[in-house]
Amino acid sequence: MNDAANLHNDSLVIDSHNDSAVALIRRGNVGLGGERQPERQQRAGAVAYLRQYQSGDVSMQLDIPMMRAGGIDAAFFAVDTTRAWGNHLLYTLDAHGYLKREIAEHRDDILIALTTRDIDTAKRDGKLAAVLAVENSIALERSLYALDALYELGVRTLTITHSARNEAADGCEVEGGGGLTGFGRQVVARMNELGMLVDVSHLNDQSFWDTLDASTKPVIASHSCCRSLCDNPRNLTDEQLKALGAAAGVVAITYVPFFVDTSAPSIDRLIDHILHAIDMAGESAVGLGSDFDGGGDLLEDASHVPRITDGLLRRGVAEETVKAVLGGNTYRLLQATID
Repeated sequence: MNDAANLHNDSLVIDSHNDSAVALIRRGNVGLGGERQPERQQRAGAVAYLRQYQSGDVSMQLDIPMMRAGGIDAAFFAVDTTRAWGNHLLYTLDAHGYLKREIAEHRDDILIALTTRDIDTAKRDGKLAAVLAVENSIALERSLYALDALYELGVRTLTITHSARNEAADGCEVEGGGGLTGFGRQVVARMNELGMLVDVSHLNDQSFWDTLDASTKPVIASHSCCRSLCDNPRNLTDEQLKALGAAAGVVAITYVPFFVDTSAPSIDRLIDHILHAIDMAGESAVGLGSDFDGGGDLLEDASHVPRITDGLLRRGVAEETVKAVLGGNTYRLLQATID
């Protein structure tokens, strides 16, 4: 494990999807540093009102201490707007407003990354980097101007749908669904113009192909696995993996157990998905997208991410390829899209 630990510490590690921003709020207005004082209840906003708090002692999977313990240098903090009860844009602004306040209060530890230069700066200065993300373009409420406003807020990546249908496209749970709509094509085009990374996770097959065709820049599947290893519509087919790699995109393998294996999910099976994605998409097209605090429970929390590095090395993966999967590939994709 020493060789794995050394390699992990020497790598740039990027997690391309977590749901921790909303989880911080719903678990009691928790701080990014793990703060849980009673007076933090006064920080409640729209998310707390619309979704309510989670009951019981629900722990976080990702925060600043756990990112440091797991050697994660940068993470995409996504706000999933799907369950916002008709207040999707407000929900997005509230959650990212909460997160930005937390980042400001922990400025000695973490910064918002608007470009890869900010990730470089954070790494150099011993800080962490947060990439702001929105999951589900329903947050736009059919307004491209809202997309521009979110970009100005600092958002740098957006998932076109969740698993259901929205104004832009059909998600993976829509049986017999269509593809990217006219509005969806406008969203993709404007994201390309602004310098935002298009996220194809959750799309149905036709919407995936339409988005890949419509985008002039490479795209990411920020938290998906391989359908040939686990037959779930949230996962990508071999043809999709090949196309994503050919288009200089990235598939970030996720830690959601039922996307890894329906009967016996395990770290070894997760490594199988990474290796299969490398075989299909290429070693420059695979990354990591935990879905911590949103179902990525195969690992207990972010401090356990080095187990993936160890697992890849034990399977004979070359060190440079391991470093690429840990974050190098996602960093290259960010350079091609948001810089």
